[in-house]
Amino acid sequence: MRKIILSAIGVLLIVFSFLFAKKLIADKHKPKPVKEKVVKTVFTDTVKNATVKIVIPANGSLVAKRRVELYAEVQGVFKSSRVLFKPGQKYSKGQTLISIDADEHYASVQSAKSELYNTISAIMPDLRLDFPEVYQKWQNYLNGFDLNKSTPKLPEMTSDTENYFITGRDIVSSYYNVKNLEQRLSKYKIAAPFSGILTEALVTEGSLIRSGQKLGEFIDASVYEMEVALSKGYASLLKVDEPVVLHSLDGTETYKGRVSRVNGSIDATTQTITAYIEVENDALKEGMYLEAHIDAREEQDAIEINRSLLLEGDDIFVVRDSVLDVIPVKPVHFSETTVVLKNIPEGTVILKKAVPGAYTGMLVKPFDNQSTKTNTK
Repeated sequence: MRKIILSAIGVLLIVFSFLFAKKLIADKHKPKPVKEKVVKTVFTDTVKNATVKIVIPANGSLVAKRRVELYAEVQGVFKSSRVLFKPGQKYSKGQTLISIDADEHYASVQSAKSELYNTISAIMPDLRLDFPEVYQKWQNYLNGFDLNKSTPKLPEMTSDTENYFITGRDIVSSYYNVKNLEQRLSKYKIAAPFSGILTEALVTEGSLIRSGQKLGEFIDASVYEMEVALSKGYASLLKVDEPVVLHSLDGTETYKGRVSRVNGSIDATTQTITAYIEVENDALKEGMYLEAHIDAREEQDAIEINRSLLLEGDDIFVVRDSVLDVIPVKPVHFSETTVVLKNIPEGTVILKKAVPGAYTGMLVKPFDNQSTKTNTK
């Protein structure tokens, strides 16, 4: 019985070995599977050379074009007025900003003017006798002399003898002393040099003001300037009166400005050139931060593409017979996200979006947006 079982196991092993060997021979002659060629779908664009505007981006904060820092040149008590001297207060041109008590100095001016008048009056009899030809003009001067008005200019002296006579009586020196006191009297009132708004007030009514003390700041709120620092490469592109479009940080507001001034020198440390952009708008305030786009120049026969499409060595990918290839180009301007290129033949098919792992000779298929729309219907 044992011999029969061993014989049966041996026969089964021979049969299994034969079938396994037959399968190995069959698999050896089976053809290898052919790998399918992968064709990647890409977004393409056809080159149409045109005029491209070179726009220089910049940003900065607004500063009033006309600004006055108010300082006292005399000493006295700040007199109260109908309009409070407070930040945000508006003033018209010529309106009094600050009035300092000048009663004491005014009395000195009137005293000096009275002395001048008396001195001229005292020489009138001598003029009638010794210089009758000039008597009348000095009499007319006295007739027009008003203590409550500014001292009139002395009559013009026509001869040396008249000049010696008048100067010898200290009339000329007294006249200039009076004019000096009158000039100082005018400093007790500070008037607005233009219509604007007070942005800083450092004194209050009733306080003692000292000579040389800063009183506040006054600006013209109708015209602002924005100072921007640009790369020295843009020095030849900036032009005065060039229009500029400015945007608020959130992009909701747009303002029109112009390049008012361009600095003639380049900063040696930063290698930048400073330009000033003038803008007028009632909605603007000093200190606002804006973004500017300056139209520098126009480049003929050029295109603008994303910077990611430009390869090292100034090449870009093109599509020729469903195969990627590269051609040399000439970059003429770089911005943060785009580049302006020249020397690309009209009608050349280029990539519109960068393809990861792209290489020369890669098989591609342009994306057909129209067929996609048709299939979705």
